[in-house]
Amino acid sequence: MDVSNKRGSRTLLASVLLSAPGPLVLGLGLLVGSSTTQIADFVRRTVELAATIISWCVFRTTSDLPKDDEKRVRLEDRVDMVVGIAMIVSGVAMGCLAVIGLIHPAEKGNVTPALIIAALGVISNGILAMNYTVVNKKTPNDVIKAQRALYRTKTVVDGCVCCALAAVMLLTGNVARFADFAGGLAVTAVLILNGLKLLTRRLAKRK
Repeated sequence: MDVSNKRGSRTLLASVLLSAPGPLVLGLGLLVGSSTTQIADFVRRTVELAATIISWCVFRTTSDLPKDDEKRVRLEDRVDMVVGIAMIVSGVAMGCLAVIGLIHPAEKGNVTPALIIAALGVISNGILAMNYTVVNKKTPNDVIKAQRALYRTKTVVDGCVCCALAAVMLLTGNVARFADFAGGLAVTAVLILNGLKLLTRRLAKRK
């Protein structure tokens, strides 16, 4: 494995390790808070963690193979599909829960754990997105490219989640409820659009 591929592997491993605590902390946070954005963010992070683990495994398996190797092409194709579908599934989950939360509002409880995780996500995901960009420039790779798209999206999404949860903490009544709903919809749009973009790119390559 050359230097660039080693950096790519380390960046993917860092992504897995940094993403792993998110679902656990948010899951525990759901015991004390039940914001729609918080629940949907838990679903999103869990699905995206699974996609990142798959990407890491595929990269380690294929990075030393020739670019036109049948196994590499097939597995990289699947990674794009998995990451794209993960984004869309996460987006649909956010949208459904946002609508449910608006129609059947519940006590939001303490959303501080989710807000802290989202704020840290903006920083860590932004750094990882830049790392993926550097690695892909040196040695273009479809797995790295898919992760770059995922982590750019995650950075934007975490920013939206921060704004929504901060509004839930600071505002009251219907204003807080609609802020929570708006946050859910914003994240839904970002995830679904970027997921479709990734799937469209992969399907276009198949032709």
